[in-house]
Amino acid sequence: MIFGKKKGIFSPVKGEFIPLEEVADPVFAQKMMGDGVAVIPSSDEIVSPVVGTVTTIIEQKHALGLTMEGGQEVLVHMGIDTVELNGAPFEVYVKTGDHVEIGTPLAKMDRATVKVAGKDTVIMVIITGQQLNSHKLTKRTSVNQGDELGKL
Repeated sequence: MIFGKKKGIFSPVKGEFIPLEEVADPVFAQKMMGDGVAVIPSSDEIVSPVVGTVTTIIEQKHALGLTMEGGQEVLVHMGIDTVELNGAPFEVYVKTGDHVEIGTPLAKMDRATVKVAGKDTVIMVIITGQQLNSHKLTKRTSVNQGDELGKL
């Protein structure tokens, strides 16, 4: 099966899946930007959760925008209030216009630096303005990079 055809959303990092409603930022928890998934990371490498194209890299490097083959926009947001760190804990491996597959390395987030700054390290994958058709997981559980978390 071709991943792009089934429009799955996959874990961008190894860690602990948490329902989006449990993240500490109300903008994301209340799904004001769209539905999605969240993972508390246990590693620093962030990979693409979807097949698509890199369309946006936020100047502070804490978030990337991807557009899936069907036009769905996906936000990969690394940490909460990490915009305030001005890019210090982040290294981005991709550039705007790059095609990505599930598992393509996107960025590295130095979790230790984020924690020392008193920020939350949770990684969120938001389908902007849309709902997921199904959530594979509904309660906290361990996940590996590349595990399917939901479908459009």
